[in-house]
Amino acid sequence: MCATCGCGHPHEEITLEQKVLARNDHLAAHNRDWFASRSLRVINLMSSPGSGKTTLLERTLRTFPGPAAVIEGDQETALDADRIRATGVPAVQVNTGAGCHLDAAMVRDAVERLDPVPGSWLFVENVGNLVCPALFDLGEAARVVVVSVTEGTDKPLKYPAMFAAADLVVVNKLDLLPYVDFDLDLCRKYLGPREVLALSATRGDGVDAWLDWLLTK
Repeated sequence: MCATCGCGHPHEEITLEQKVLARNDHLAAHNRDWFASRSLRVINLMSSPGSGKTTLLERTLRTFPGPAAVIEGDQETALDADRIRATGVPAVQVNTGAGCHLDAAMVRDAVERLDPVPGSWLFVENVGNLVCPALFDLGEAARVVVVSVTEGTDKPLKYPAMFAAADLVVVNKLDLLPYVDFDLDLCRKYLGPREVLALSATRGDGVDAWLDWLLTK
């Protein structure tokens, strides 16, 4: 007898999350092969809203030494894509509506529309969220999590899955450090073995180290 409804028929339990993630992982593997065939270096930028991802991208793209393109993810508006295009770099906006993350299918559709030059760096600015984007492989070469000093030192403790998935953690808004309660050394301790770069996307401090890191990908 079914323990759930007592109907007398066996029921097969299916975990929807596992099925969704398995399908996404399959598509991400195809993305990875497709990116490799075109020598695209794909960087997945993740953070909470307001951490400064778009500002960091704007500064990066204005001095970046190689060809680049950007996929912008937001629930609504094309504001960030417009900011990126103003730097002279092509960008495609993906609006997820109620969705809280980009997935592999969205990225594949967007990159086909974008049609980046072979050999480009492709930056994917994910939807601002420190939970769901960590679960979805996009086929990227590297994951970068941006956290700002205005968000508090404890974010790596509160959202461990996001930070555990990072190849690099960028601590942004270093110019505001004298004015907020943020302990950079303690944050580094919470992050453990994660590679960390502290910078100010607005003022430019530390951006050269960020560019050097990108050029190794």
